[in-house]
Amino acid sequence: MFYEPGVEEHNLPYDPFKACVVPRPIGWISTQSPDGISNLAPYSQFNNLSFDPPYVMFSANQTAHESRKDTVINIEATGTFVWNLATWAMRKAVNISAEQVPYGVDEFVRAGLTKEKASLVAPFMVKESPIKFECKYHSTIRLPGNPPMGTVDVIIGKVIGIHIADEVLTDGKIDVRKTEPIARCGYYEYAVIRDTFQMVIPGPSELVLYGLEGSSAKNKAQNKVS
Repeated sequence: MFYEPGVEEHNLPYDPFKACVVPRPIGWISTQSPDGISNLAPYSQFNNLSFDPPYVMFSANQTAHESRKDTVINIEATGTFVWNLATWAMRKAVNISAEQVPYGVDEFVRAGLTKEKASLVAPFMVKESPIKFECKYHSTIRLPGNPPMGTVDVIIGKVIGIHIADEVLTDGKIDVRKTEPIARCGYYEYAVIRDTFQMVIPGPSELVLYGLEGSSAKNKAQNKVS
């Protein structure tokens, strides 16, 4: 089949677009309002952008009332946020924090989660999450879309602090069999990652492999050599 989005109908009972791009990491983002009220919400359009230095991004559609999400408002006002790894063990809390509630409601409390003080930024981290990124706001890219929810704010942040629980490491590597991250699929479907396989691209130089590995240390060492 073939269709042009916004031009012609796909004629399926459910829209296929989001089900094509799967699985998507979940940006479980905690922020703080200027007056100190915590906010926590998951975003299924999230990813890393670079590794040296590390940057992440997530996109937030407008609400059904054509207003910007609380997360976006808080980040632009305060300049910081935290990404928390969403895991199988916390899937119900993630879902509770997804509900759109009035501005100023503390989702940590609603979801029964423990607040953990960050090292460098004001927003609290989810203590139960095994991996957290403290992030400094970099910029917003606003993409126009169809009302009421089509317009999207793409938030980019620089990762300035990383927390990793010792118990999720195996031989010095983060072990997904221990973290069990959940990911967004299409419709109302999610996936849990419990297994991996390894492939190394044949033939590239060590520089390319450093990039694929995401090794900032090797990248810096090579820069000194060159």
